[in-house]
Amino acid sequence: MKTVSILGSTGSVGCSTIDLLGQAPERYQVEALVGGRNAARLAEQAIALRARHAVIAEAGQLDELRARLAGTGTTAAAGEAAVREAAARPVDWTMSAITGAVGLAPTLAAIRNGGAVALANKEALVCAGDVMLRAVRDAGATLLPVDSEHNAVFQAMADRQHAEVESIVLTASGGPFRRASLDEMEQAGPEAALRHPVWSMGAKITIDSASMFNKGLEIIEAARLFGLEEHRIQVLVHPQSVVHGMVQYSDGSVLAQLGAPDMRVPIAHALAWPQRMRTNAPRLDLAAVARLEFEAPDPVRFPALRLSREALRAGGAAPAVLSAANEIAVAAFLARRIGFLDIARLVERVIHEIGAPAADTLDAVLHWDSEARRIARACLPTPGSGSRAA
Repeated sequence: MKTVSILGSTGSVGCSTIDLLGQAPERYQVEALVGGRNAARLAEQAIALRARHAVIAEAGQLDELRARLAGTGTTAAAGEAAVREAAARPVDWTMSAITGAVGLAPTLAAIRNGGAVALANKEALVCAGDVMLRAVRDAGATLLPVDSEHNAVFQAMADRQHAEVESIVLTASGGPFRRASLDEMEQAGPEAALRHPVWSMGAKITIDSASMFNKGLEIIEAARLFGLEEHRIQVLVHPQSVVHGMVQYSDGSVLAQLGAPDMRVPIAHALAWPQRMRTNAPRLDLAAVARLEFEAPDPVRFPALRLSREALRAGGAAPAVLSAANEIAVAAFLARRIGFLDIARLVERVIHEIGAPAADTLDAVLHWDSEARRIARACLPTPGSGSRAA
């Protein structure tokens, strides 16, 4: 029986992981579940999976969590230190799905256990890639990509002939603005940006999909995961979201991973690795799909790709600055303080102001993350002054 912990169990990826664990309870023992602020959902998950320990990040929710878990045998805790302690518990497999920079320290604690860590937290490798990879080497841990694109590339590299890889392709749905003009994007509000044509995700990642910042962050993550230079990582817009990633080999072969757009597929691959497990995810019907389309992304309408590649080439704290500034910009857009195209404008301004200072420790990464957020907030317009970043 494999022991597992889930960091971010009450979020979208966490709930999909819980669903998979419930389909094969005889194969897994849940050590710890870590949720954000939904004590009711966290308690329900812990009871259903007979988890040994449950942690709620929001300290004010501890009393409710304890009350809901009374008599179950599951211990409860709350707060930042408790989250790190839960992540540090020795297990065979950990799902790292706490979004944002707040997930960095728990992910690092899980890596230091030396087990397998399934990465759904982009920031772990985007913001603190050098720190995380050094910890992986020191602990003998295994990183398993969960993002559908990186997991697809991981599967296509199953023969481990990494030396023969010429390039990889990450696919993008194109989001709701794939065919929109610059003027339409300039006027778009949160409602339009949140109407994703394929995937059902949280608000932050849905906006990132619309701006293609998610794909930019994935370029940086792929460079860390697979040890590839930036120019060997390509992006293609693929609106059907059936081909999730491809690998071009030196002999001209291209291996692609296909599947229904359901996060349970890559999560199941990571959960059962190096074996596979059955899931109730929908099966791909290529006859029904009928056609697969691909096109190059438009660099003018989607400057996030250029900014992300520049940050990757610059190195140091630049990727962390990009990610942090984007978080602030997306939150401001959702709050209607800036326009959709202002997201990239704000990110670019913060990157130019900070540059690429060294960031070879977690403390340094968190420092520049904090600085980027401070500067980004300072650039936001005051309420009622318009919708353009300063």
